[in-house]
Amino acid sequence: MNSQTMITASFDVDAQKSFTPLCPDELPVAEGDRIGGELNFMASLASLRIGSKDAHSPQAPWVVAEPGQMLQPTGLEHADLTWVSHCVPGTEGFKLLDELPAPHDYDYFVWKGVELELHPYGACYHDLRGKLSTGVIEYLASRGVQRVIVGGLALDFCVKTTALQLAAAGLQVIVHLPACRAISAAGAAQAIEDMQQAGIAVAATREATAQLARI
Repeated sequence: MNSQTMITASFDVDAQKSFTPLCPDELPVAEGDRIGGELNFMASLASLRIGSKDAHSPQAPWVVAEPGQMLQPTGLEHADLTWVSHCVPGTEGFKLLDELPAPHDYDYFVWKGVELELHPYGACYHDLRGKLSTGVIEYLASRGVQRVIVGGLALDFCVKTTALQLAAAGLQVIVHLPACRAISAAGAAQAIEDMQQAGIAVAATREATAQLARI
């Protein structure tokens, strides 16, 4: 199938203020507030635009009070690590970056982690086992999409997992690195390695992403 007939979607993964310095008491990822323009660039290469948001209760069992208590095993079936409260509906942190469309202006949108006990990273499944679909893979298939360009926050958790889920579903996946930021440099390096091993193309520039989207 050539590029003239290949249908491409872009996917803005959890590009929320909670994951930026705009909300320093939540999960601020360095420069997380600078990716809006790059996500819009991704969308300019695509026919459909997909988005996702975390939507978490502050009473979730994986919530801890201090950053120093994070990233500890929870022992829970569908929430593996502890995190401080973030992306609570109705708060500033729940909002998408200002440069992005409203959720209802996307072609398809996913809210994840609404149930107290669920803390998924990927946007394709509500649970960690990949049992409860969010419907996005089915939506992409119904629209004939073969390729997805992915960006968002954070690279080493939700972006990586979403990209891997899309690739496992048989889609060609491009991760546009300028539209991503990671929690840690080590996490970013591992994410890139994991994705490349899964056959995902990782592009470091707009030119590289645009070229891959034409292949």
